[in-house]
Amino acid sequence: MITKTLSATVWEENADGALIQEDGIIAEIGTYGVLRRKHPHVPVVVSGREVMLPCFVNAHHHVGLMPVQLGSPHMPLELWFVTRMAARNVNPYLDTLYSAFEMIGSGITTVQHLHGWAPGRLPDVEKRAGEVIRAYEEIGMRVSYCFALRDQNRLVYQADQDFVASLPPELRGPMQRWFDRFQLTLEDNLDLFRSLHGTHNPKRRVRVQLAPANLHWCSDKALAAMAELSRSHDAPIHMHLVETAYQKEYARRRGGGTAVEYLDRFGLLGPNMTLGHGVWLNEKDIDRLAETGTCICHNCSSNFRLRSGVASLNRFEAKGINTAIGLDEAGINDDRDMLQELRLVLRAHRVPGMGDDDVPGMGQVLRMATVGGARTTSWRDSLGTLEVGKGADLSLIDWDSIAYPYLDELTPTLDAVVQRAKASAVRAVMCDGEVIYQEGRFTRVDRDSVLKALHDDLSRALADDEVERRQLSKALLPHAKRFYAEYIDPSRHELFYRPSSRV
Repeated sequence: MITKTLSATVWEENADGALIQEDGIIAEIGTYGVLRRKHPHVPVVVSGREVMLPCFVNAHHHVGLMPVQLGSPHMPLELWFVTRMAARNVNPYLDTLYSAFEMIGSGITTVQHLHGWAPGRLPDVEKRAGEVIRAYEEIGMRVSYCFALRDQNRLVYQADQDFVASLPPELRGPMQRWFDRFQLTLEDNLDLFRSLHGTHNPKRRVRVQLAPANLHWCSDKALAAMAELSRSHDAPIHMHLVETAYQKEYARRRGGGTAVEYLDRFGLLGPNMTLGHGVWLNEKDIDRLAETGTCICHNCSSNFRLRSGVASLNRFEAKGINTAIGLDEAGINDDRDMLQELRLVLRAHRVPGMGDDDVPGMGQVLRMATVGGARTTSWRDSLGTLEVGKGADLSLIDWDSIAYPYLDELTPTLDAVVQRAKASAVRAVMCDGEVIYQEGRFTRVDRDSVLKALHDDLSRALADDEVERRQLSKALLPHAKRFYAEYIDPSRHELFYRPSSRV
């Protein structure tokens, strides 16, 4: 058992560990022999040839089928928004289960689901939100659900009406129809949170949070409303911020400073706020986030895929900021494998030098994926470690798949797990005291039937609105490129790279 991390390089380990859970809570921890004699009739979940870890938390997630599967290539983020317009109309229940299978299969029991871009009026959006939550409830995961609020600048970093007016006449109608699909007002968004929070937050495995989608997507009125709802409901907030250099420049144009400084005006910083990405934070921003106890979710794979940059994770850690790990739709292998993401985070920030404290360690990446992620949700410190009184959320990984044909006894257990374990080695996953995955089988939902239903649903012919959006997406791409071509002055963004013709 790896029960908890103590530092970036130190953790607590029980070589012959076992635990007893009662009603979803860890009741006892000790050696297997002692607990077996004390509780001879309690069922034993696995063989004893496994490593037990605390549950993983995917602290930043959006959809099931990946963009590549839906015909959207991984372009720079701002252009990717345009290509995503071409995505199919996907059943939200089946789509959510698709990603849940992959998450659970790599040891994830808890997910921060950031839902967005749902078309229609309030009843339509609330119905889709309910389908997403239902999928997680039926498969047995914990979900911290939030609907991402957007009330301005919904495609490029410019007012919707101004972007429509800048287009050729033949594109203005289709572009306006795309905007008109999304009919939630600001007050509708607030009512949606209140309704979902009242319905679902009392449940054991569901929480409802807030998500102002990003600074450029939210008006000042929306930011103020989010801050007030967070205070009145003690609701955590998860917000994308300065994912790209273009977003950094947007903040400068809007407020004359940084995005962090802008949020600070509304009292949004603090332990209840998690910033997703945070790639383009400066030193002063990082100091302020540390001072206020604000969290950061590191989305390493996503930052690479979308050419956003490399987040300053080592600086976040040095300042004591709580950091989490998010797979943000898909990891580097276009799946939801948290074990793979641990290795990526471990390796991506290994700056030159000899200091052990300068780069991520095994304990750090495990802490980020467990305690760090839990603290960004309403479950906070009740998850993420194997301790009496904590939630019985854990995974069991086959030791022989890690150690065979040979592993030197000098290799620490956690080093071996982080560097060698594959999702195929996950033997069982327990959430809230219930085994929801064991030996490749999901105990509540039939995976094959769900995938067949998803396949059949998407085998239908394209609907008229899908055809129009595909044509619009292709036609808009050069106009979006033109909008951003001169958006950034490289002299203001010293890390922004412009290729030179000279070698």
